[in-house]
Amino acid sequence: MLEFENVSKSYWTGTQRKVILDRVSFRVELGNSMGILAPNGTGKTTLINMIAGLEKPDEGEIRRGCNISFPLGFMGGVVSKVSAIENARYIARLYGLDPDYVESFCRWLCNLGEYFDQPLGTYSAGMRSRFSFALMLALDFDIYLIDEGMPATTDVEFNRKAGEILQERLRTTTIIIVSHQAGTLEKFARTAAVLLDGQLHMFDTLEEAKRLYDYETQS
Repeated sequence: MLEFENVSKSYWTGTQRKVILDRVSFRVELGNSMGILAPNGTGKTTLINMIAGLEKPDEGEIRRGCNISFPLGFMGGVVSKVSAIENARYIARLYGLDPDYVESFCRWLCNLGEYFDQPLGTYSAGMRSRFSFALMLALDFDIYLIDEGMPATTDVEFNRKAGEILQERLRTTTIIIVSHQAGTLEKFARTAAVLLDGQLHMFDTLEEAKRLYDYETQS
């Protein structure tokens, strides 16, 4: 279970205060994957980072009663100076998993060839994204976080394999995905919310969320 209770978050931009959340409360139960629609610039990445524990709220409480992943594409836990194999084995030990399994899984899914033994600092954005996604899927989480703003990969074979694994995980895990496009959420979300003007409007279905989102963004 994940729960936000009266959570507020804002930033000073230099000219004005940008409100991301204003006393927002919501709850995500395990097994009930959720999509969050939000226009660009409203704080999608900040929200997903708060769920992951990477950013703290200004006020309120965030309760996590389960294992929550780092956001897809987040590279803060890896070291650019060392190879993918060293990073995979180190992260595996942090999470108490078999380093051989995590290394083999990432090597198979990424399909980076000789680059898997090279420092991450030599990778392109797409290669780093593939490794980050593979590492996230190799670990055992109750909730997986996906931010559409993270770097995308154009590798067709990787997208196919990773997509199949993610769909399989939906049977036993929960996904929270944020996007500015409703179509991105359709494969993953059972319920949906809309982030507008610091408020998170919760809906039972994606269709209901889309109606509010389209009205607010097209008017």
